[in-house]
Amino acid sequence: MLQGFKDFIARGNAIEMAVGIVLGLAFSQVIDAVVNWLITPLIAALGGAPNLDSLLTFELNNAQFSIGAILTALINFLIVAAALYFVVVMPMNKLAERRKKGVEPEPEAPAEDVLLLQEIRDLLAQQRNV
Repeated sequence: MLQGFKDFIARGNAIEMAVGIVLGLAFSQVIDAVVNWLITPLIAALGGAPNLDSLLTFELNNAQFSIGAILTALINFLIVAAALYFVVVMPMNKLAERRKKGVEPEPEAPAEDVLLLQEIRDLLAQQRNV
């Protein structure tokens, strides 16, 4: 049982996935900061309020309903999506276009020793599965 867990953890894709999740969480904080400290105050300066939470609220049988909170969540989603697109996706697409045209050099291929180690890793994984 422990050997199976060790094999799972030692696999490259589990570690790569963990690194991707950690980087995604860190990047999420950057996007949140852009939205919370730049875009939302700008909206508050232009519109008078940073959100619509107090708009269209009503009570029915002692239950609170807030259409404004739903609208705020939708607007926040669109703002985060726009910030992500303009800060990350669009520049990465431009970089990919430049690489296609040959303006920006492609990243270097892995060194020969790295390729050899990857091949050994794959062969060992095959032997364990047989």
